[in-house]
Amino acid sequence: MSSTEAIEVTVTAPIASFRNPLYQGIQVGLPCPPPSTVGGMLAATVGDWESVPGDTRFAMAFTAEGSGTDLETYHPAAAKAASRKATIKDRHFLTHITLTAWLLQDLDMWEQAIRTPVWPLRLGRSQDLATARTRRVSLASGGTGTQGHALIPHATRPDPAFRNNGEQMQLPTAMSTDRAHTAWGTYRYARTGSPAQIPADYTAPGGQAVILLPTPHPHTAFTTA
Repeated sequence: MSSTEAIEVTVTAPIASFRNPLYQGIQVGLPCPPPSTVGGMLAATVGDWESVPGDTRFAMAFTAEGSGTDLETYHPAAAKAASRKATIKDRHFLTHITLTAWLLQDLDMWEQAIRTPVWPLRLGRSQDLATARTRRVSLASGGTGTQGHALIPHATRPDPAFRNNGEQMQLPTAMSTDRAHTAWGTYRYARTGSPAQIPADYTAPGGQAVILLPTPHPHTAFTTA
Protein backbone atom coordinates (compact mmCIF):
# COMPACT_ATOMS: atom_id res chain seq x y z
CA MET A 1 0.00 0.00 0.00
CA SER A 2 1.41 3.40 -0.98
CA SER A 3 1.76 6.33 1.43
CA THR A 4 1.42 10.11 1.20
CA GLU A 5 3.09 12.79 3.28
CA ALA A 6 0.69 15.18 5.02
CA ILE A 7 0.57 17.82 7.72
CA GLU A 8 -1.42 16.92 10.80
CA VAL A 9 -2.66 20.07 12.53
CA THR A 10 -3.79 19.81 16.15
CA VAL A 11 -5.81 22.78 17.40
CA THR A 12 -6.80 23.07 21.07
CA ALA A 13 -8.88 25.59 22.98
CA PRO A 14 -10.45 25.75 26.47
CA ILE A 15 -13.79 27.02 25.13
CA ALA A 16 -15.45 26.98 21.71
CA SER A 17 -18.95 27.64 20.45
CA PHE A 18 -20.37 26.89 17.00
CA ARG A 19 -23.81 28.32 16.29
CA ASN A 20 -26.08 26.34 14.02
CA PRO A 21 -26.98 28.81 11.23
CA LEU A 22 -30.16 26.90 10.37
CA TYR A 23 -31.81 28.37 13.49
CA GLN A 24 -32.67 32.06 13.46
CA GLY A 25 -33.30 34.05 16.62
CA ILE A 26 -32.02 31.37 18.98
CA GLN A 27 -28.52 30.14 19.81
CA VAL A 28 -28.42 26.42 19.01
CA GLY A 29 -24.94 24.94 19.19
CA LEU A 30 -23.32 22.39 16.88
CA PRO A 31 -21.31 19.46 18.29
CA CYS A 32 -18.38 20.22 16.00
CA PRO A 33 -17.20 23.07 13.75
CA PRO A 34 -18.55 23.17 10.19
CA PRO A 35 -16.03 22.84 7.33
CA SER A 36 -16.49 26.55 6.55
CA THR A 37 -15.35 27.47 10.08
CA VAL A 38 -12.19 25.36 9.84
CA GLY A 39 -11.54 26.79 6.38
CA GLY A 40 -11.88 30.32 7.74
CA MET A 41 -9.39 29.55 10.49
CA LEU A 42 -6.90 28.29 7.91
CA ALA A 43 -7.44 31.38 5.74
CA ALA A 44 -6.69 33.60 8.75
CA THR A 45 -3.29 31.95 9.17
CA VAL A 46 -2.21 33.07 5.68
CA GLY A 47 -3.94 36.46 5.91
CA ASP A 48 -6.97 36.18 3.61
CA TRP A 49 -8.77 33.90 1.18
CA GLU A 50 -6.86 35.32 -1.79
CA SER A 51 -3.76 33.63 -0.38
CA VAL A 52 -5.48 30.22 -0.13
CA PRO A 53 -5.14 27.90 -3.16
CA GLY A 54 -8.58 27.36 -4.68
CA ASP A 55 -8.35 23.57 -4.53
CA THR A 56 -7.47 23.41 -0.82
CA ARG A 57 -9.10 20.47 0.94
CA PHE A 58 -8.70 18.90 4.35
CA ALA A 59 -9.95 16.04 6.51
CA MET A 60 -10.90 16.60 10.13
CA ALA A 61 -11.76 14.99 13.44
CA PHE A 62 -13.04 16.77 16.55
CA THR A 63 -13.49 16.03 20.25
CA ALA A 64 -14.78 17.99 23.24
CA GLU A 65 -14.36 16.88 26.85
CA GLY A 66 -17.47 18.68 28.08
CA SER A 67 -20.24 21.13 27.30
CA GLY A 68 -22.37 23.72 29.03
CA THR A 69 -24.74 26.64 28.66
CA ASP A 70 -24.22 30.25 29.67
CA LEU A 71 -25.91 33.57 28.87
CA GLU A 72 -24.89 35.88 26.05
CA THR A 73 -26.08 39.27 24.85
CA TYR A 74 -27.79 38.79 21.48
CA HIS A 75 -28.14 41.65 18.98
CA PRO A 76 -30.80 40.79 16.36
CA ALA A 77 -30.25 41.99 12.80
CA ALA A 78 -33.59 43.53 11.79
CA ALA A 79 -34.85 46.30 9.53
CA LYS A 80 -37.01 47.89 12.24
CA ALA A 81 -35.21 49.60 15.11
CA ALA A 82 -37.71 48.22 17.62
CA SER A 83 -36.67 44.68 16.64
CA ARG A 84 -32.95 45.37 17.11
CA LYS A 85 -33.02 45.63 20.89
CA ALA A 86 -30.35 43.56 22.61
CA THR A 87 -31.62 40.59 24.57
CA ILE A 88 -30.15 37.81 26.67
CA LYS A 89 -30.18 34.25 25.32
CA ASP A 90 -28.75 30.90 26.29
CA ARG A 91 -25.54 29.96 24.48
CA HIS A 92 -24.27 26.41 24.16
CA PHE A 93 -20.51 25.95 24.41
CA LEU A 94 -17.96 23.13 24.35
CA THR A 95 -14.97 22.77 26.66
CA HIS A 96 -11.42 21.51 26.21
CA ILE A 97 -11.77 20.94 22.49
CA THR A 98 -9.30 19.32 20.12
CA LEU A 99 -9.54 19.67 16.35
CA THR A 100 -7.28 17.50 14.19
CA ALA A 101 -7.00 18.41 10.52
CA TRP A 102 -4.98 16.79 7.77
CA LEU A 103 -3.68 18.79 4.79
CA LEU A 104 -2.10 17.04 1.81
CA GLN A 105 -1.23 19.99 -0.44
CA ASP A 106 1.08 23.02 -0.12
CA LEU A 107 2.65 21.50 2.98
CA ASP A 108 5.47 24.03 3.38
CA MET A 109 3.05 26.96 3.09
CA TRP A 110 0.60 25.63 5.67
CA GLU A 111 3.32 24.54 8.05
CA GLN A 112 4.81 28.03 8.07
CA ALA A 113 1.42 29.77 8.25
CA ILE A 114 0.16 27.75 11.20
CA ARG A 115 3.39 28.20 13.12
CA THR A 116 3.43 31.99 12.52
CA PRO A 117 -0.15 33.00 11.63
CA VAL A 118 -0.94 36.41 10.16
CA TRP A 119 -4.00 36.76 12.41
CA PRO A 120 -4.51 35.34 15.92
CA LEU A 121 -5.71 31.76 15.80
CA ARG A 122 -9.42 31.48 16.57
CA LEU A 123 -11.89 28.64 16.18
CA GLY A 124 -15.50 29.72 16.09
CA ARG A 125 -16.25 33.06 17.75
CA SER A 126 -13.70 35.88 17.57
CA GLN A 127 -13.05 35.75 21.33
CA ASP A 128 -12.37 31.99 21.41
CA LEU A 129 -8.60 31.93 20.98
CA ALA A 130 -6.89 28.64 20.15
CA THR A 131 -3.41 27.21 19.85
CA ALA A 132 -2.07 24.89 17.15
CA ARG A 133 0.85 22.63 16.47
CA THR A 134 1.83 20.73 13.34
CA ARG A 135 3.72 17.60 12.48
CA ARG A 136 4.51 15.70 9.31
CA VAL A 137 2.85 12.29 9.08
CA SER A 138 2.70 9.50 6.55
CA LEU A 139 -0.84 8.50 5.52
CA ALA A 140 -1.58 5.12 3.97
CA SER A 141 -3.58 5.47 0.74
CA GLY A 142 -7.01 3.91 0.40
CA GLY A 143 -8.42 1.00 2.36
CA THR A 144 -10.65 1.39 5.42
CA GLY A 145 -10.20 3.15 8.71
CA THR A 146 -11.98 3.81 11.98
CA GLN A 147 -14.63 6.52 11.85
CA GLY A 148 -13.88 7.68 15.39
CA HIS A 149 -14.64 11.40 15.79
CA ALA A 150 -14.16 12.29 12.12
CA LEU A 151 -16.58 14.55 10.29
CA ILE A 152 -17.46 12.59 7.16
CA PRO A 153 -19.67 13.13 4.11
CA HIS A 154 -23.07 11.56 4.65
CA ALA A 155 -22.60 9.39 1.55
CA THR A 156 -19.70 7.50 3.19
CA ARG A 157 -20.89 3.94 3.74
CA PRO A 158 -19.95 2.48 7.15
CA ASP A 159 -19.68 -1.14 8.12
CA PRO A 160 -23.33 -2.28 8.59
CA ALA A 161 -22.28 -4.19 11.72
CA PHE A 162 -22.06 -0.87 13.56
CA ARG A 163 -25.11 1.29 14.17
CA ASN A 164 -23.43 4.20 15.94
CA ASN A 165 -22.47 6.12 12.83
CA GLY A 166 -23.34 9.53 14.26
CA GLU A 167 -25.98 12.10 13.55
CA GLN A 168 -26.76 13.56 10.17
CA MET A 169 -26.18 17.30 9.92
CA GLN A 170 -26.57 19.95 7.25
CA LEU A 171 -23.50 22.19 7.57
CA PRO A 172 -22.06 25.14 5.65
CA THR A 173 -19.14 23.92 3.54
CA ALA A 174 -18.16 27.28 2.06
CA MET A 175 -19.32 30.89 2.36
CA SER A 176 -18.77 33.80 -0.01
CA THR A 177 -16.58 36.56 1.36
CA ASP A 178 -19.59 38.90 1.61
CA ARG A 179 -21.49 36.12 3.46
CA ALA A 180 -24.36 36.43 0.99
CA HIS A 181 -24.03 32.89 -0.41
CA THR A 182 -23.46 29.54 1.27
CA ALA A 183 -22.69 26.09 -0.11
CA TRP A 184 -24.24 23.44 2.16
CA GLY A 185 -23.24 19.82 2.58
CA THR A 186 -24.68 16.80 4.39
CA TYR A 187 -22.32 15.23 6.91
CA ARG A 188 -22.23 12.70 9.73
CA TYR A 189 -20.51 13.09 13.09
CA ALA A 190 -20.46 10.79 16.14
CA ARG A 191 -20.13 12.86 19.32
CA THR A 192 -18.91 9.91 21.38
CA GLY A 193 -16.92 8.38 18.55
CA SER A 194 -17.77 5.40 16.37
CA PRO A 195 -15.79 2.15 16.02
CA ALA A 196 -17.24 1.63 12.52
CA GLN A 197 -14.83 0.82 9.71
CA ILE A 198 -15.44 3.09 6.73
CA PRO A 199 -13.92 3.50 3.26
CA ALA A 200 -11.14 6.08 3.55
CA ASP A 201 -9.14 8.24 1.19
CA TYR A 202 -6.21 7.67 3.53
CA THR A 203 -5.54 6.13 6.93
CA ALA A 204 -3.57 7.92 9.66
CA PRO A 205 -1.16 6.17 12.03
CA GLY A 206 -3.34 4.33 14.55
CA GLY A 207 -6.05 3.51 12.01
CA GLN A 208 -8.05 6.79 11.92
CA ALA A 209 -9.93 7.19 8.64
CA VAL A 210 -8.89 10.35 6.79
CA ILE A 211 -11.60 11.49 4.37
CA LEU A 212 -11.07 14.72 2.45
CA LEU A 213 -14.01 17.13 2.59
CA PRO A 214 -15.04 19.47 -0.25
CA THR A 215 -12.99 22.65 -0.53
CA PRO A 216 -14.24 25.47 1.73
CA HIS A 217 -12.92 28.16 -0.63
CA PRO A 218 -15.45 31.00 -1.14
CA HIS A 219 -15.43 30.56 -4.92
CA THR A 220 -17.45 27.37 -4.40
CA ALA A 221 -20.12 29.10 -2.29
CA PHE A 222 -22.36 29.62 -5.32
CA THR A 223 -22.86 25.88 -5.75
CA THR A 224 -24.32 23.18 -3.51
CA ALA A 225 -21.71 20.89 -1.93
